Amino acid sequence: MTVNTDDSDGGDGDGSIDPVTLEVVRNQLESVAEEMGQTLIRGAYSPNIKERRDCSTALFDADGRLIAQAEHIPVHLGAMPAAVAAVRERDPKPGDVFVLNDPFTGGTHLPDVTMVSPLAPGRDGSDDDDGESDLDGGTEGRNGDDIVGYAVSRAHHADVGGMTPGSMPANSREIYQEGLRLPPTRLVAGGQVREEVRSLVLANVRNPRERRADLRAQRAANERAEARLESLFDEHGRETVLDGFDAVIDYSRERVEREIAALPDGTYEATDVLEGDGVTDEDIEISVAVTVDGERIDVDFSGTDDQLAGNLNAPLAVAKSAVYFVVRCLTDPEIPPNHGCYEPVEISAPERSLLDPEPPAAVVGGNVETSQRVTDAVFTALARAAPDRVPAQGQGTMNNLTIGARDGSVTYYETIGGGFGARPDRDGMDGVQVGMTNTLNTPVEALETEYPLRVERYALREESGGRGRYRGGEGLERSVTVETDATVSLLTERRRHAPKGVDDGEDGATGENLIDGEAVPAKTTVDVDAGTTVTVRTPGGGGHGKPEEEE
Repeated sequence: MTVNTDDSDGGDGDGSIDPVTLEVVRNQLESVAEEMGQTLIRGAYSPNIKERRDCSTALFDADGRLIAQAEHIPVHLGAMPAAVAAVRERDPKPGDVFVLNDPFTGGTHLPDVTMVSPLAPGRDGSDDDDGESDLDGGTEGRNGDDIVGYAVSRAHHADVGGMTPGSMPANSREIYQEGLRLPPTRLVAGGQVREEVRSLVLANVRNPRERRADLRAQRAANERAEARLESLFDEHGRETVLDGFDAVIDYSRERVEREIAALPDGTYEATDVLEGDGVTDEDIEISVAVTVDGERIDVDFSGTDDQLAGNLNAPLAVAKSAVYFVVRCLTDPEIPPNHGCYEPVEISAPERSLLDPEPPAAVVGGNVETSQRVTDAVFTALARAAPDRVPAQGQGTMNNLTIGARDGSVTYYETIGGGFGARPDRDGMDGVQVGMTNTLNTPVEALETEYPLRVERYALREESGGRGRYRGGEGLERSVTVETDATVSLLTERRRHAPKGVDDGEDGATGENLIDGEAVPAKTTVDVDAGTTVTVRTPGGGGHGKPEEEE
């Protein structure tokens, strides 16, 4: 048996690959993405990347299609194709490395810095200890200068400038306040670092030494992809690997199409709300209609509120990430995650809406909070088609906490876990990241070593999960004392509307933010003096089924 492929990506093979070789190549391509992530995490300086692992890596083909990804951050990965598409419009060459974070040109929000490297395995180049290339712009290698794919790394940098330390202001009203905005820009050209570009970036961020190191770690991750891809060419042959690119995409698409076809056809609608945008406290509506038609899904966000004055606007790529995440959750998790999983899914949102804003909209909260609510809304809609696969609502927020010394010397950023919604056949998980984030926490020891902070309390919130036949997961309480004058920013949700239970399950508890014991709004930025204690109590998950049937 062979798997037929379309040989349109530059391979000179016969367009087929046997199933055994395909499975071997598929696993090896996924290992390339995983090794990229390990390289990035090991090489980073900031705790946000090396401890929390707020980063993602992936491998794309020459046409900008996702081939393989590491199991990292959903909101990063689903939006990466937009970054590759933006770079491909800039005439990339082997030996180049592009850096970008512009949410309107391939990015998500400004702290998420993306590095995209065209891949041409076999190119004759080497780097010195400072990441500088010994090449003089040459690109010819034993395979010439053909680009066969792209390595992509995306990492949340602890600061990229802007109006507040940590670049996560709750009170931004336009993107210029949120930090340095980079359209796709050549950081490396022909193997040589463009020092004027790097200097420009580092001159506009706090703690430039840490930023420089994290950027070097991202570049090293991308270089690892090229080295590993070259070894696969040596092992299997260039044409076999390139045929494998097509084959793994076809394989995933066919399996996802079969999963979608098993859902009942129909249009399923849902609405959910955000709890104000920092300018207004009024609820902000996200409306979705999900149409299942044979092997395809159409997701339409018509009816969603217009672009906001505050910063919960989310680029369309972020909304797509949320939808892709839900589709992946409702289909077989063993299906390899790549472009094929997304081909049967069509997504649209009105222009100049909350989910497709235009510049200079502020967007820093859209990536972290609006993405969570989009996930909730799409899950709610598809629960009507697949009730046995959809959990009760989880905490529905990333509980973003940013603390930056006012002198700019250190910036701490954390997303804090909470309750996972109860599932149809078991309790929800306690104190975990839910939805569009997949980070770890910052260990107490690392936090107190790296920052002028002291952890006073870190514990589960007892009875915060909704009761039901199966209980929702418990939220967390984290209290931190700031030991220097600082700016504190909180971007949170589910402080007013509780995560909903399903099938008569009870709602989870709402979250709460406190500064020195006094409640503060869900979205707030405030200067504090040394000795101030900041407490975040995160929501619990909703319950599933009637409480009297509790097992």
